[in-house]
Amino acid sequence: MITLLDYGAGNVRSVVNAIESLGETVKTAHSGEDILSAEKLVFPGVGAFGNMMRILNEKNYVEPLKAYLRSDRPFFAICLGLQALFDESEEAPGLPGLGIIPGTVKRFDIDLSVPHIGWNGITVRQPSRIFNGFSGDEKFYFVHSYHVAPATDETVLTTTDYGYSFVSAIQKGNIVATQFHPEKSGRNGLRLLENFLAADLDETRPLQTVESTTLAKRIIACLDVRSNDQGDLVVTKGDQYDVREDGNVRNLGMPVDLALRYYEEGADEVTFLNITGFRDFPLEDMPMIEVLKQTSKNVFVPLTIGGGIRDYTDKDGRTYSSLEVAAEYFRSGADKVSIGSDAVLIVEAYLETGIKTGTSAIEEIARVYGSQAVVISVDPRRVYVDSPDSVTHKVIETALPGPNGERYCWYQCTVKGGREGRDVDAVTLARVCETLGAGEILLNCIDRDGTNLGFDIELDNAVKGAVTI
Repeated sequence: MITLLDYGAGNVRSVVNAIESLGETVKTAHSGEDILSAEKLVFPGVGAFGNMMRILNEKNYVEPLKAYLRSDRPFFAICLGLQALFDESEEAPGLPGLGIIPGTVKRFDIDLSVPHIGWNGITVRQPSRIFNGFSGDEKFYFVHSYHVAPATDETVLTTTDYGYSFVSAIQKGNIVATQFHPEKSGRNGLRLLENFLAADLDETRPLQTVESTTLAKRIIACLDVRSNDQGDLVVTKGDQYDVREDGNVRNLGMPVDLALRYYEEGADEVTFLNITGFRDFPLEDMPMIEVLKQTSKNVFVPLTIGGGIRDYTDKDGRTYSSLEVAAEYFRSGADKVSIGSDAVLIVEAYLETGIKTGTSAIEEIARVYGSQAVVISVDPRRVYVDSPDSVTHKVIETALPGPNGERYCWYQCTVKGGREGRDVDAVTLARVCETLGAGEILLNCIDRDGTNLGFDIELDNAVKGAVTI
């Protein structure tokens, strides 16, 4: 029996699914006594350090958790769960951690994109049974802005390189904790969890280690999902955002089936973009909720869900906040949420005042779940102009002249699936969203969608040059 410490934030469903796929049974701790009586305890920390520690204290979990850890029984922590073991974090100054491992948690101070997101390797610094059967060149999935800095090297299990070498896993007796997410690291992650759960706790085989690690490029399967005319949820494809052909919605297959196919073919992540406005359903019955639940049973890479992450009122008159909507998606198996049209409206409001309200969907979700959980989906189209001074937007000189030979253009953001243009450009939108707490940009291009002309590299370079995420 494996006990899961779920303090109520983020996606723990994937951890449960991963453990159950290995033939184990999982129960959730609902009290301090459940923690103290656990045989093996798994702590998948998700979100922000301050929010996590406040909830652990409110639920009176801190002292039972410390007692369990001091008993040196099997314990596995993931991501924020690793950071919780330390004395304190720069993410929440003045708020103590569990203090089991001496040291602090620090924000990356590097000239690279933060959060550190993607598949990276590990260098093993001490023998551990959790790496039995590994060759040494495996990569695991990371998504974090902060890393642990132990006071001594004696607990360091692995390090990883990103700008500099940081500690990516620790081991102290039967306590093991990783910064990376094994439940999102495909077959390598499942094997690591299986080694932790195995009965032969003391058997350790040698592992060939690497000298340095590198962040890999990611292949992300991005699936547009909507209802067809028969009311079925299908994956579709647009031609400059027009998803109809011969009057019918293009049907490329079922979302869950295609996600599994892409995972098995080697996709590093899967993104679902819900392009149907499901506005009338009670939140727990939203169609994409079931898609996430079913997908996360067999797809062990990160899942992003976009569409409908906003405040709304259902047919029964109940109002849900964007934070509630995001929370339900996280509980159903999502690791990140993507905000599209509403991000444009949020940025427009910010540009009017230049003041953060703290209440926008971007800010609230980032505060509770961390910036790595917030993706901004940008849907721009080119607008050609005669000179860079003719508009107040971010204008680029283009190698692809306009219909009248124009040598300049800007990228107009759109809402409502590309049907309505707004008076804000993609570069400004990306920059403001980063300021408000977003951790990633999902950059689309209406002009190139479905045309087989490839990516708009000028758009890519313009946005990339404006942000650090």
